[in-house]
Amino acid sequence: MMKWFILFKKEFKESLRNFKWIWIPIVFSLLGIMQPVTSYFLPDILESFGGMPEGAFSIPLPTGPQVLAETLGQFSQIGYLVLVLSFMGTVASERNNATNIMVLVKPVSFASYITAKWVHMYTLALSSFVVGFVLAYYYTSLLIETVPFTNVLKGMMVYAVGILFVLTLVLFFSTLFKSTAAVAFLTLGITIIISLMSTFVPDIMKWSPGTLTQHSYSLFQTGTADGVLLPVLCTLFIIFALVGLAIYLFSKKELAVHTT
Repeated sequence: MMKWFILFKKEFKESLRNFKWIWIPIVFSLLGIMQPVTSYFLPDILESFGGMPEGAFSIPLPTGPQVLAETLGQFSQIGYLVLVLSFMGTVASERNNATNIMVLVKPVSFASYITAKWVHMYTLALSSFVVGFVLAYYYTSLLIETVPFTNVLKGMMVYAVGILFVLTLVLFFSTLFKSTAAVAFLTLGITIIISLMSTFVPDIMKWSPGTLTQHSYSLFQTGTADGVLLPVLCTLFIIFALVGLAIYLFSKKELAVHTT
């Protein structure tokens, strides 16, 4: 276990050197603040720059749950893109630079090597998400209306599973390919396809990770989400299966390299 913590500490220090622990939370914080502030001031902005007399039209303020849902929409687009681009070289870059050999020549298991990276990725992403969404909740409560915190907490927990799914895809493809572009393309492509299929054929995709965001919306609105347990459990199963497969495939690749 001590070796695992050493590997985790290595990942943490590397992210500090690369300023990931600064700029990723800043990105999520800005996204979290912008949505409620923009929603509140949008009518004034349109009147100021639209060339129309004051009071010519009115845009009703969205509800608190709607603003929080729109914030998650920003996280699912810009936020996911930032996370994928930040972590796409997690394993691939080290394999390209052969720096992973310096770690693996020590008595370190392949499972520890992969899971330390996985847990660090999620720790950073989850921390950034929580900071950004707490700011979104604060400004939504300040400018628009207060949403019951228990509803918000439930929605955040469900959405956090979706974040873990995306990061696990990044890790999985990073163990398969040395091309970081391929890692990013496949991760974003699969995420988009799953999301679209969950929207257009919801009856078939009830189990899908792509439904988690919609369930978070429902939890913000009412505090309940029918059928949320199925996609959460299925997504967790897929996540752990992908991590296990990533460890297996990575070990096979590394053993093949060392025996040739």
